[in-house]
Parts: sequence; structure tokens; C-alpha cells
Amino acid sequence: MGKKVGKPLAHRSADVDTIARPMSNPRFLSGIQPSGDLHLGNYFGAMQQHLQNQEAGNSYYFIANYHALTSIQDAELLRSNTFDVAASYLAMGLDPERATLFRQSDVPEVTELTWLLLTVTPMGLLERAVSYKDKTARGLSASAGLFTYPALMAADILAYDSNVVPVGADQVQHLEMTRDMAGAFNRAFDTEVFVIPEARLNAAKVVPGVDGQKMSKSYGNGIPMFLAGKKLKKRVMSIVTDSTEVEDPKDPDTCNVFALYSLFATDDEKTALAERYRAGGMGYGDAKKALLEKVDTHFAAGRARYAELQADPSYVEDVLQAGAAKARAVAREVTDRARAACGV
Repeated sequence: MGKKVGKPLAHRSADVDTIARPMSNPRFLSGIQPSGDLHLGNYFGAMQQHLQNQEAGNSYYFIANYHALTSIQDAELLRSNTFDVAASYLAMGLDPERATLFRQSDVPEVTELTWLLLTVTPMGLLERAVSYKDKTARGLSASAGLFTYPALMAADILAYDSNVVPVGADQVQHLEMTRDMAGAFNRAFDTEVFVIPEARLNAAKVVPGVDGQKMSKSYGNGIPMFLAGKKLKKRVMSIVTDSTEVEDPKDPDTCNVFALYSLFATDDEKTALAERYRAGGMGYGDAKKALLEKVDTHFAAGRARYAELQADPSYVEDVLQAGAAKARAVAREVTDRARAACGV
């Protein structure tokens, strides 16, 4: 970035909620939880947009291993998952020269910023967080880590002066809470330490799992991106369909196989397959074979590159270390501004 990165913003009396970087110079920020093998839902729901954004602005992508501690208490699993996420992004085209990829835990400034934000954050705001409310509503015990999760997420966003946060509709609340916390801090200390970020909604892509529910690791219904051979075929062929006979017309708009195929296909290919559905005489097995070919072809190069990275972990580690150094330099300046503002 230019020389203005991390420098104190000139004080003005305008509402702090209007402060933002010029959108002609966007700085994107997104986090990825290392919760297991990335699947088609992760790719079309987030990764694809992340890879596109590295062409449009300065992008910071962190692997949220601190966040993952609210659900993973297995050190080796967390390390393995973190490496796999990094390798997956690099395999699918993330360029370390254009986007900054790093581990959340390699930038300890975010934990200091979390505390500073918590000192101006009302309990009521945290109690309204959907992730916390959902867990307590089900009668489950929520840790203090889960309760303060939105503050750590806010620190992740604010630490890099990011002004554009690509999110899905289910994450908009966290971004709004980040804006609230940043504004509260700026007002409390009569300063403009934090840039107020804006949400950018990802294109809504419905990615059904093999059972028809939303594809999710927690449901165990995903199709891993780099699955291949007989395992991939078995997974695709297990997609749930209805009992319509081969000779009968079928509705592509209600078919899980067609929904997944549409994510990969051109408009002409979708139209052609939809016509075959409606004409009858085609079984779901044929549609699954068409989908299988699309998945296998789309991820073939990435799968090969992923295997190379698995055999060269030092390269992945070098990328993460270099990314952390760049990210930490920005986070240190932001943290210094925050410390100076509140007198510590």
C-alpha cells in the first residue's frame, strides 16, 4: 500500500460511522476457519470470490485458527487443518504477490485490539450475536470465547484498516457489530483510529450437499474439492434424488444434481441439460455422470498442485510467514494508534 497505510487519520467532527477508505482503493479482508477439508460449498461460497478479489484490490486473507479453538481442542488436527486451508488456496490460484495469506495467530496484535474493543462494547451487543443465541437456545453451554467471538472478529477486520469485507448474508450481523464497536471506540476516545468497514455481499450461490441440505462440514454432506477417482464417483453418485422413472420428465429446478451442475456449467450447457430433464428418457445417473465430469475437470489442476504442496510444506510455511510479516506491520500501526488514543 501507499505511505498513508496505518497513519493517524485527521480528526473531524463528522459522524465516525461515515469514515472509510476511498472505494477506488479497496482493501479486502476475509477469514477462513480451518475446520476440515474444503468442499464445494466453501469454494463457491467464499474461495471463488476471494480469488477474484485479488484482481480488484489489496486483499488480506487469514486462517482463523484462534476462532477455531471454540470448537477444536486437538492441536495436531488444528495444525493439519490450517496447513490444508493454506495449501488449498494456493493450489486454486491465490497469488502471494497479490494477496496476503497468513495465520490469525501470527498477528498477536489482534488479541490486544480485542481487549481494547471489549472495554467499549456493551454486554447486550454480544448477547444478540446469532452464534451465541443459537447455542444457548439449544441448551448448550457457551464458552466465554464464543461469547466474545464477535469482538475478536471485529479486531481481525479493523487491524488492517480494511474497508471492504466480503460476507455471506449469514455474516452481515458480525460486520454490523464490527462497525458498532469501531464507532463506539472512536467516539469514546474522541478519535478516528478505526476505519469503518463496509460489507460486500457475496453472490448468493446455493450449494446443496449430497442429502439436499446446505453443504456443511457439520452435516457431513459435502463433496471435498480435491476428492478424486472412485471416492469422488461414489460421493457424487450418492446425491439424493427423487423416484421419478427414467422415461418420465423431470424438474431440473428441484434437483440437487442439476443445482450442483449449474455451478460449473455455461448457460448453454445448463439449458441443454434442463431440456433433457424435461424431455424424459434420461435417468438421474446420467446427470450425475455429467456432474462428475465437471467436478473432476474443474479441480484437476488444483488437485495436482495441492499434491505438490503437500510434498513441499516448507513453501506453504514460507508463504504464511511472509504474509504474517506484511499483515503484522499494518496491525502494529493500527494497534499503536489505538493504544495512544486510550492512553496505554
